[in-house]
Amino acid sequence: MSISSSAPESSTSPPVPAAQSISRTAFWRVFGSTFITIFLAELGDKTQVTTLLMSAQSQAPWIVFLGAGSALITTSLIGVLLGQWLARRVSPATLDTAAGAMLLGITVCLLWDIVHL
Repeated sequence: MSISSSAPESSTSPPVPAAQSISRTAFWRVFGSTFITIFLAELGDKTQVTTLLMSAQSQAPWIVFLGAGSALITTSLIGVLLGQWLARRVSPATLDTAAGAMLLGITVCLLWDIVHL
């Protein structure tokens, strides 16, 4: 006579942390939209022009690339950490409204500068 346990063996794996639970499709969707948005926003802006000029003047393009890349990574890290901190404390609707209000304020200031030149 064999003795068997009445409880089935657990075939489930331990819980996956939230950061690892994102599907591959969702990962590439978020990664792709972030890359395209930031790439287009940075294309031709003052950072790129400054980097171009510094590279031409220094005759050390790879050092300029490393410095500029490090600076952009650092500012992006600050943005991600601040965004994560805000997301834990403020509702998404409030963040959307605040971002819209800030962009509207910047637009009004830029238009004011143009009209009053």
